[in-house]
Amino acid sequence: MPQPRAVVVGAGIGGLAAAAALHRRGWSVTVLERAPSLEPVGAGIALAPNAQRALDVIGLGDTVRAMSAWQDEGGLRTPSGRWLSRTTQQAAAERFGGPVVVAHRADLVALLLSRLPEGVLRTGTPARLTDPGADGRPATVRTDGGEEITADLVVAADGIHSAARAALFPGHPEPRHTGSTAWRFVVPAPETPFTPHETWGRGALWGTVPLHDGRVYAYATAVAPAGGRAPDGERAELLRRFGDWHRPVPELIAAASDDAVLRNDVYRAAGPLPAHHRGRTALLGDAAHAMAPNLGQGGCQALEDAVVLAHHAAPDAADVPRALAAHTRDRLPRTTEVVRRSARVARLAGVSARPARALRDTALTVVDRFGPRLALRGLDGIADWRPPEPYAAGTRETTRADTDR
Repeated sequence: MPQPRAVVVGAGIGGLAAAAALHRRGWSVTVLERAPSLEPVGAGIALAPNAQRALDVIGLGDTVRAMSAWQDEGGLRTPSGRWLSRTTQQAAAERFGGPVVVAHRADLVALLLSRLPEGVLRTGTPARLTDPGADGRPATVRTDGGEEITADLVVAADGIHSAARAALFPGHPEPRHTGSTAWRFVVPAPETPFTPHETWGRGALWGTVPLHDGRVYAYATAVAPAGGRAPDGERAELLRRFGDWHRPVPELIAAASDDAVLRNDVYRAAGPLPAHHRGRTALLGDAAHAMAPNLGQGGCQALEDAVVLAHHAAPDAADVPRALAAHTRDRLPRTTEVVRRSARVARLAGVSARPARALRDTALTVVDRFGPRLALRGLDGIADWRPPEPYAAGTRETTRADTDR
């Protein structure tokens, strides 16, 4: 029978992972990306053990694990520097089967591209879904240049403000602004050693983690209206908001150039979709379940989406609608729960009132007295996820051993 064809709209991490996973399953894949090129993005991404196991499926898990640069303890602090709670990578490994790895997004994108044949990715090609397809009818996308492309499967990985989602579910509310904005940048590591940390203040937080190449990934969120921009630059805005926080926060801001600081408003799904598919079109990643970044699971869930989709999409074009229904059954309840938990942590981290902050900080300190494992409970049922069979039996040996414990 002829090789089935998939079109992926969007070349973010989820879209590229879906393309790589489908390619391994025997699909002919085309990835359409509106940006003129995949320029390196100056930001990191947390890859918890569930994401690493998803990457095992496409042969990249051990490569990503080798990027781990966070070898010691870390935890939560106050802006003055006082520790609220601590945990260790060893505790995470014991609880979830591996530590969290923070990678540069550009490195992960390059690895995913290495799993795709030459010519699969077409940049500078905006495309919109014109027909989601159905049993006996292919799905169709049209590029801005007027090219019409039919496919047995369309994967819409077109982000938070997904045009494909609006076309599939026109009555569903758009993701809502959380009331916060995020900043991210990467700079060389400071001369003074530091302990990886996330710091919670008044309606704001800051995070500092090392990358494997000797640089540092810094991120921050704060209460701010949507669409805002600092008139004198985002670096100046960070200095105003975080310049008097504990070291190394001021040094990291000082080391960043203004054009290296990324600013993005934070959105989350207003509610779960009726499904993650319609006809022969599947929604993936932020297009399906935008979430607050506070559990570090946005990219991780997109990677899970990708391999579960490929698991169900046997290279038999006639079974695509049924495969996508199975994908929705697997992914909708899980991602709904992760969105909910991420929102809960975001609310806790974003507390502004002094009495509420004092209560929160006291509770975190009390929890810390019971040891690092208790502090990791927020990721129970999330970071311990494993790919569906037959993937789980075919990944790295340590993953199989973990499964047998």
